[in-house]
Amino acid sequence: MNFGLILLALGLVFLVEGLVYALAPSLVEQVLEALRQMPPEARRVMGLLAMVAGLALIWVAHVSGTTIG
Repeated sequence: MNFGLILLALGLVFLVEGLVYALAPSLVEQVLEALRQMPPEARRVMGLLAMVAGLALIWVAHVSGTTIG
């Protein structure tokens, strides 16, 4: 894995996060409040599911032969 690919991935994360905060700040507040009201175990499961989804996307990109530069 090269450093440029890591920077690309981090850049995409910051881009998406920034878009959410710039385009829908009140929605972010509502989501955060809903998360505060959820039990920690439910938040943990959501985090694990997000990790599995991310890993699945990475795997699909890998097996499809996707390359960067």
